[in-house]
Amino acid sequence: MLHHAKLDKCFWGEAAMGAIYVKNRLPSPKIENKTPFEIVYKSKPSVKQMRVFGCRTYVLTPKEKRLKWDPKARAGLFLGYDEVSKAYQVYDIEAGQVVISRDVTFDESSFGVSTTSSSDDDDDASLDFASLEISDADTAGPTEFKQAGKRKTRSSDADGMSASSRSVRHATGLEEASAPDDSFERRAKRRSSVRMEPDLADEEEKDAHGDEDGDSTPPVFWRASANAVEAGDLSEPTTFQDAVNGPDQVHWRKAIRAELKSMRLRGVFRAAKLPNGQRAIGTKWVFKIKRKADGSIEKYKARLVAKGFKQKYGIDYTETFSPVVKYVTLRMEIAMAKYFGWPLDQLDVVTAFLYGVMKEVVYCVVSEGVDLDGDFDCLELVKAIYGLKQASRVWNETFDEFVCSIGYQVSAFDPFLYIKVVDGHCVLVLVYVDYVLVTGSSPELISRTKNDLRTHFEMTDSGKCVFVLGIELVDGPDGSVTMCQQRYVDHILKRFAMDECKAVVSQVGTSFRLVPSNAATKVNAPFREAVGALMQ
Repeated sequence: MLHHAKLDKCFWGEAAMGAIYVKNRLPSPKIENKTPFEIVYKSKPSVKQMRVFGCRTYVLTPKEKRLKWDPKARAGLFLGYDEVSKAYQVYDIEAGQVVISRDVTFDESSFGVSTTSSSDDDDDASLDFASLEISDADTAGPTEFKQAGKRKTRSSDADGMSASSRSVRHATGLEEASAPDDSFERRAKRRSSVRMEPDLADEEEKDAHGDEDGDSTPPVFWRASANAVEAGDLSEPTTFQDAVNGPDQVHWRKAIRAELKSMRLRGVFRAAKLPNGQRAIGTKWVFKIKRKADGSIEKYKARLVAKGFKQKYGIDYTETFSPVVKYVTLRMEIAMAKYFGWPLDQLDVVTAFLYGVMKEVVYCVVSEGVDLDGDFDCLELVKAIYGLKQASRVWNETFDEFVCSIGYQVSAFDPFLYIKVVDGHCVLVLVYVDYVLVTGSSPELISRTKNDLRTHFEMTDSGKCVFVLGIELVDGPDGSVTMCQQRYVDHILKRFAMDECKAVVSQVGTSFRLVPSNAATKVNAPFREAVGALMQ
């Protein structure tokens, strides 16, 4: 490491500490391919903050520590990671001292002191590496460190090179979470990976050194760690503008066009003039990513939904009840198909709710992406859309009416299970909102049923059912089938910041006695949400 970085042997201590730092974050076969860091802190380490030892760096000089024409940064060499803060140790070449800073820009392709001239080489040879000082503006008093066999004092003033350990704005700061503590509430700092160059404008520097209170989010109960957030979660926009202007705008624009095209083909809207005394219900766009069993993206979905919470009973809706298929019915159909060797096919109804005809007169606000001609100022709903209180019921009535018209009967056990018997052969159709599962003893009857459904509803035939309602169906070598919810389990673990927890047989022993807490403040733990998620 020293040879590669072109550093003097007196930096052996820093090189050794850097090597240990890296080794503690590498998996080892001796501990079940886990890292030593994970064994000690019970959480996976982040390696995003790691840099090449000895590479050239530029440390930002605070504005109050420099004059107008002074450079905004000073050159240095990367020596390692600070032990008491999420910052870097950098050797300031000009000052001949070690500084602690987070506002560091790295040039990992350059090493050693500049050799552009012979005078630079002479300066490099004359540097006194044995008497280095560590500077940090946040240190109230001197703190001693042992480094390369010498003692160095952390000073509060080092020729303008001090840098606040709280400045994590546009700098390439450390992102690794420290050892977990017992509190649910953390203050999550926003960090950016934008690297600042020495000649950036003062406006950018002003943003990089804004008020600390403006650079933090409200307290949250999850751990402030980049590892606790999936990239897939971050790609789902929350507004229409985020979708059409974001990094995945091509996919989201395509999904929006598909949704509006489907609404036009179904005749969902009718341009209208809002009558006096009537009120229009608001709408919004909802964006979701549908994933496969392995977690990969299947498709981008955009839904124009109504703000049903603004509907008035007796005016905008009356009946809302709609039955939901029982999970025991789902398990029964899967078990029967496996036991008798029947095919189990899955179909997805495209924009299912848009098939239901509205009974009430409901007006909605013109949403983003929808243009009206003439003097029309609202939309009258001819068909139900997602978000309406009666939408699920209207869709259920529409599907039920058609399926019964082709010879199916509603099961007395479950209203969403339909049965048809022809010449001793039976076919079972199970419906869960827009998912349809078809199985039976006759492949010909199954094919005929699927064709009948496709003639009335736009559907996508997924073929053999392998993933439905968040459940993966895994065939066993002995002819069995396992209903696996690994993805759902991983999701709720991340949701409640338990993805890095240690597994135990029981959270609380049977002989453990609960007593009232005397704590002055209550822990902000989403207990009811967690219990509800576990009951799914």
